[in-house]
Amino acid sequence: MTPRPATRRLQAVAAAAITAGTLLATAPAAEAARPGAPCTTPQVKAGWYGDNQARLQQLIDQYGRCTPYRTGRSRRTKPVAVFDWDNTVVKNDVGDATLYWLLRNGKVRQPAGGDWSTTSRHLTPAAARALDDACGTLARPGAPLPTGTPEGAACADELAAVYGTGATRTGGAAAFAGWDRRTTEPSYAWLPQLMQGWTTREIRGFAAAARTENLAAPIGAKQQVGTGTATGWVRYYDQQRDLIGALRKAGFDVWISSASPQPVVEVWAQDVGVPADHVIGIRNTTTRGGKFTAHLQGCGSVADGADTMITYIDGKRCWINKEIFGVRGAAAEEVQPAARRQVFAAGDSDTDISFLRDATALRLVVNRNKNELMCRAYDNSDGKWIVNPMFIEPKKQKSGPYPCSTTGYVDHDGAAGPVRRGDTSVIPDQTDTVF
Repeated sequence: MTPRPATRRLQAVAAAAITAGTLLATAPAAEAARPGAPCTTPQVKAGWYGDNQARLQQLIDQYGRCTPYRTGRSRRTKPVAVFDWDNTVVKNDVGDATLYWLLRNGKVRQPAGGDWSTTSRHLTPAAARALDDACGTLARPGAPLPTGTPEGAACADELAAVYGTGATRTGGAAAFAGWDRRTTEPSYAWLPQLMQGWTTREIRGFAAAARTENLAAPIGAKQQVGTGTATGWVRYYDQQRDLIGALRKAGFDVWISSASPQPVVEVWAQDVGVPADHVIGIRNTTTRGGKFTAHLQGCGSVADGADTMITYIDGKRCWINKEIFGVRGAAAEEVQPAARRQVFAAGDSDTDISFLRDATALRLVVNRNKNELMCRAYDNSDGKWIVNPMFIEPKKQKSGPYPCSTTGYVDHDGAAGPVRRGDTSVIPDQTDTVF
């Protein structure tokens, strides 16, 4: 019997309701607008290499949720995305930019007691002597050094050399020794240690001033630091700004993990919508008065003040596990179950290896020709790696293969060896194909 028109209309309404209910239950998560407004999936804009835009869109379609981003909401209800900062979200290094500003404006203090070895447990006697020779007579202990003046230029030169090259300016002696190559980098750690005596608020002010200068300077600009010159510009990558915005709108819990000082990255991250409480940088211990000391906060089994577990390679894993997923103690140093790991990660350097490998769904690599990172990305043994050239001034193709099978991996003691997969098999040498 053919249903009457009224019956057909009721059946159609019921079918539509069932279909709508199914779509609401299974549709990918996305941005929620006004109450009652339709849920739409944020779209990743163009400007990516190859099929990277499509892969990123697929990530959003699969993991996004129709909820707005709220930092107060339980983190476990949202998929987590973690970005490195320097040369991943921006071109150039905001830590470098801040140090150069500090030197040009005389904001590095003579260490307490006049002993430069107190600024880093890894500083060599040769470096301490070189710094004392160049800076020792310029200011009393605890006072700012006049590194932006002609009389302080040699001091600025020595500080810039130790930080930038890991060696003394005169004689080229090693500036640091005795560190774990998978948990810290003493020159990176030295920048926040040189900020001793200032408060977080003051450091944010310095970082903001450096940010203004570096964004206003033309691409390729140089600045004078001491008697030398240094890079004088920074730019946000439009593609990464857009991606972070799309992920946030889709309901992802977006974090920054950087080996630059905490308050510095906080200032820069605001412009891409990532709040300070979602930034994990190198963190100083402070005095009761809130001033930075020359010691750093610890993670995992490493106590505060030990200065050996910064946001660097395995240290990034530890800090991410601690701050994002609430893992405490030595367990934070270990790979966590998939449910307690980020689904997406983005980085550009070997310093990002561990937290990239921990990502469960997709890993974005900005190609800066870093050996271990590119070995793993090009090997792509689980199909979750994507590679993109730098968005500004991309590197040329590496002339030879990456030495994955021989020296691509640097161990805790600094010894070089082959890069191995999770099953311990050796990754063969890889050719640079995305440039």
